[in-house]
Amino acid sequence: MLTLVVIFLPLLFSAILFGLRKSQIAWRIALMGALAELVVTLIAFVGFDTQNVFNYTSDLNWISRLGVNFSFAMDGISLLMVGLTATLVPIIILADSKHNPVRPGSFYGLIMFMQSALMGVFTATDGLLFYIFWEAALLPIFFIVSMWGGENRVKITLKFFIYTIFGSLFMLVALVYLYSLTPAPQSFSFQSLYALDLSLSQQLFVGLSFFLAFAVKIPIFPFHTWQPNTYVVAPMAGSMLLSGIMLKMGVYGMLRLMVPLLPEAMSQYGIYGIVLAVIGLIYASIIAINQQEVKRLIAYSSLAHVGLIAAAVLTATAGSISGAVVQMIAHGVNVVGMFMIANIFLLRTQTTQISNLGGIAAIAPRFAIFFMVVMLGSVALPLTSGFPGEFMMLAGLFAYNPYIAAVAGVSVVLGAVYMFRLYQRSMYAELKVEKFEDLDTTESVAAIIIVALILVFGLYPGFITSLAEPAINALLAYKA
Repeated sequence: MLTLVVIFLPLLFSAILFGLRKSQIAWRIALMGALAELVVTLIAFVGFDTQNVFNYTSDLNWISRLGVNFSFAMDGISLLMVGLTATLVPIIILADSKHNPVRPGSFYGLIMFMQSALMGVFTATDGLLFYIFWEAALLPIFFIVSMWGGENRVKITLKFFIYTIFGSLFMLVALVYLYSLTPAPQSFSFQSLYALDLSLSQQLFVGLSFFLAFAVKIPIFPFHTWQPNTYVVAPMAGSMLLSGIMLKMGVYGMLRLMVPLLPEAMSQYGIYGIVLAVIGLIYASIIAINQQEVKRLIAYSSLAHVGLIAAAVLTATAGSISGAVVQMIAHGVNVVGMFMIANIFLLRTQTTQISNLGGIAAIAPRFAIFFMVVMLGSVALPLTSGFPGEFMMLAGLFAYNPYIAAVAGVSVVLGAVYMFRLYQRSMYAELKVEKFEDLDTTESVAAIIIVALILVFGLYPGFITSLAEPAINALLAYKA
């Protein structure tokens, strides 16, 4: 029952927001809905029983003839992704307080609708239901970017839509194929799919189909070309949703479907996906160094970080996957913080061109401190949230293949180069802005929460790993 509340509470607030006539209160209602969702999620954390892999199970008949049930549950990985979503959405709404979109009821209604769809993705235990929520999460972000985005938004959003829809069709084909292999009565339930004994050729077909769907969403090189322009043209809340939460759907899909279903294929051919991911993270890191626009730099930085996460998951080893889960949480918080910083630049100076910024630390010290902490989390300084997961992933990659780990490790150095360069040029170079207001009350609240999360997860990553490890072990047990 609690899982259903987590999914449908944001949908209720979405309906209220779409029906608003007094649009000036839309932001407050959206924030109220996001906070209510956070409270429900905190209740789920408090009541979660780590002795059982799955908690808060709901299983209702839906399309009985096809063996499709309205099935949801949370294991540790699901709970962490639900927690990440429930935490970031109110932060995103807080950080967006100065945005005055046309038709704010629709804008914030779409954000809440997207939160509902994301919760469905992270808790579904039926393959077809997973696919439906996967596609449902695409619709609101498509409208958010195409209606409230910047220059060339329609062309850029259409490319994003085509890429993601095309990739998703491969996942649907794989799910239908797996469904056809289940014994009577046929079922899309994950447990029925996990029980299948697939030959290597069958695993390769299914694995390639899933990989294409997830590689586009994450994205992994060379399926990434939609990402930088979409992040840049999207309104800031859209960029935060895309980078902070939505790309985690692809990694989550790999964990939920590829790891337990395709042990032999991943053991023999996963190296090719890992190589693509590592190529992408080096490529993105090098390009980020040369960027002159803050949002585009963050987009390539995000591409580098998720490349390492994807590579760790594709090793299909417990240590690497545990590190990937930790890093998904850390990356979500860090990248939302970075886009909040870009948004503040834009609001104060009407530009995100790095060459037009400089000397801001002297006139906005609170902002400078916030920027410093987020930047250090992004470069994985020890005792910040970025360090434990990155260390665990690189250690896992080293055990898998030392040469790949060595190449992937170069991204750590490159990340420090472009992040410190951005900070130095915007905060301490020659003063180029006449006026720059420091963080206001609402921005300070969002900033304090982000800083606290970066420090807490850096100091106590065991909170994440203790929840995730039983679920990871259960997924890996299917290939034993």
